[in-house]
Amino acid sequence: MEAGGQRRKWECWSIALCFSLLLCFGQQVSAQIRYSIPEELKEGSVVGHIAKDLGFDISTLVKRRFRIVSGSKDALFEVNQNNGVLYVHKTIDREEMCDGNGACLVNLKMVVEDPLEIHYVGVEVTDINDNSPTFTEEEQHFEIAEHTPTGTRFQIQAARDADTIVNNVRSYKLSQNEHFEVETKDRDEEKLPLLVLKKALDRENAAEHKLILTAIDGGNPARSGNLNIIVTVLDVNDNRPVFSQDSYSVAVRENASLGTVLVKLNATDLDEGSNGVVVYAFGRNLKRKVYDLFKLDSVTGEIHIKGELDFEETEVYKLDVQAADKGQPPWIVESVVTIKIIDINDNAPEIEVTSLSSVVSEDSKPGTVISLISISDKDSGISGKIVPSVSDNVPFELKPSVQENIYSLVTKGKLDRELVSHYDITITVTDLGQPPLSSFKSLSVQVSDVNDNRPEFSKDPLELYLVENNAAGANIMSVSAFDKDVNENAIITYYIIRGDAAQNDITTFLSINSETGVIYALNSFDFEGIKKFKFQVLAKDSGSPPLSSNVTVNVFILDQNDNVPVILYPVSANGSVEGVEEIPRNVNAGHLVNKVKAYDADIGYNGWLLFSLQEVSDHSLFGLDRYTGQIRTLRSFTETDEAQHKLIILVKDNGNVSLSATATVIVKVVEPKEAFAASNVKNTVKDEEENNVTFYLIITLGLVSVLFVISIIVLVVMQCSKSTDYSSKYLQDTNYDGTLCHSIQYRSGDKRYMLVGPRMSIGSTIVPGSNGNTLVIPDRRRRGSGEVRIAD
Repeated sequence: MEAGGQRRKWECWSIALCFSLLLCFGQQVSAQIRYSIPEELKEGSVVGHIAKDLGFDISTLVKRRFRIVSGSKDALFEVNQNNGVLYVHKTIDREEMCDGNGACLVNLKMVVEDPLEIHYVGVEVTDINDNSPTFTEEEQHFEIAEHTPTGTRFQIQAARDADTIVNNVRSYKLSQNEHFEVETKDRDEEKLPLLVLKKALDRENAAEHKLILTAIDGGNPARSGNLNIIVTVLDVNDNRPVFSQDSYSVAVRENASLGTVLVKLNATDLDEGSNGVVVYAFGRNLKRKVYDLFKLDSVTGEIHIKGELDFEETEVYKLDVQAADKGQPPWIVESVVTIKIIDINDNAPEIEVTSLSSVVSEDSKPGTVISLISISDKDSGISGKIVPSVSDNVPFELKPSVQENIYSLVTKGKLDRELVSHYDITITVTDLGQPPLSSFKSLSVQVSDVNDNRPEFSKDPLELYLVENNAAGANIMSVSAFDKDVNENAIITYYIIRGDAAQNDITTFLSINSETGVIYALNSFDFEGIKKFKFQVLAKDSGSPPLSSNVTVNVFILDQNDNVPVILYPVSANGSVEGVEEIPRNVNAGHLVNKVKAYDADIGYNGWLLFSLQEVSDHSLFGLDRYTGQIRTLRSFTETDEAQHKLIILVKDNGNVSLSATATVIVKVVEPKEAFAASNVKNTVKDEEENNVTFYLIITLGLVSVLFVISIIVLVVMQCSKSTDYSSKYLQDTNYDGTLCHSIQYRSGDKRYMLVGPRMSIGSTIVPGSNGNTLVIPDRRRRGSGEVRIAD
């Protein structure tokens, strides 16, 4: 019950202290809060309402990941994220955790995120009286000469109490006797008992005295421990050994080798014989650690190094030494040897990394915190001063915190995942000792992608050469764009940019696969209806927000031989391709009988017409010009020649697969007078027919001329406005024989493609695989990088 009351008092005291600290430091954002608790508290005991003391909203603690990130030894404390209470996670034994009488402080580092905040909390563990005073030995023997003067003092081994000064040994009590009493002296906050002779001894009266020494601590209630003291009364040895100096002091480096002599004690005794022989020994009140580190030669008085010294563990050792003679009883005198350990730089700095995130977005602002870095060095002085640094050529730096040797690793510049997507960061800490020692820690940081790159096409514009009469629904080309981003930011969707459907937008006849970029023609194109057009394709990524870019596609339609030659003359009144010609019998060789006129809507070779006699009654009488379609006599008529001849004329174009038409001309041979009369009548009819034909020819030639002038103007404009890498020219012409034809030229890079009629320019060459109507015209202009695609 007393222990429970004591514990409740400590809890009340700690709560009061917490409120005081809250009032003092509650207005500071990152100020250190300090709590105080007694040792041996049960697990789950409340230390303090830390979230409330720090001013946090308790409902946001779980979301902000309120937690302890370092400083808790063996997880002595835990924080409850639901209510912000700091509680004891493991029963604390102050004597086991902290050595000495100083404050036993546990430093905790508390972190919350969104935004990141760091708070430092100190928990002081106070002592309770849970340890009784103890002696290293159960009994102590003294040999005292019988004539020893009263008032002589003898050192008794001191009792040890693991508690702090408040609960440590306060007094000694000696059992009731008439010869001795106990006194105490203070040394380094420690009370040492002395056995004082208050009445002279008489060996003949009592040769031995048995006493009980009781050590009492300052706790409430007090605890005690006992030591049996046995005093043997000896005969006289009247001279004590004397040390050469009252105390000894020596300094030694912590890396001194084993066996090194630190100091040599020197004590003399004026007695002779065994009463004057001095031997040395350590005092009884030394800690066990001293015996592990130092060795005292009992004969020579030399103190040697026995174990490894460590400045970081203990800086100063005070050794009680004794010099005793061999008299009966022996005289014992004491002295103190102070050994100061000199620190050397034998501890490398230590690095503790608390990673908040291993992934950082490439659009993170400079100053974004990546990790928390804690550094420490066990050495002292200049050897314990630490200089941190981060590897070169990385956009990160270390920023100091409010607490010494605490740093934040933050971004110091803009990040670009497309340039560098991964960083291996090396943190180096070096102390200022001689020679300096260093430690390293490596961190791996991944840069995550944001949608900051538009899709890109390999070139703009694109060119497509498409042969007319393409299959409806077939793909005609594909477009492809590249996005430097990754994942969904690099998934591209393709669209055709549509115009106004009401204005006959050509894109209504096109379709595109949004995923692959393959473009399909929904109908078949006719060169005679449209020769070129252009449209735009939009590439859009799947980022948020999405980014896009477009490319222009220029489409040129290539002619195919898909039009049959049309016979313009002869055409009879009933619409049949047949005519009758009457010539006098007396005409000479070379006489022009008639001329077959025809037209082909195709261009180039596909529209270049050739004439041939498919059937004739007499090959020796009539001849046909292959190119003009003129029918002439080859010789004069004789009396034996027939009066009527039938000529079947074949008109065909020059396409790979030729198309043709036939016309029938019936030639009647008449006497000159009949021919003259008939010619008047026929000329009247013929003039009327020819006037109609001429009218249509004039209209056709007029339209061709207008198109030719427009083509020349377009050619000049395109030549001035476009680069030399690619161009398109359109030329139209007619032959001089009555046969209408067209020509058109395309340019791509250093080549020109011409589709021509019968009048080819000198130096033109036929391109293999061009369907027989494509010429390559030499071009002296600089070779470009334009790329042409011809779709079949």
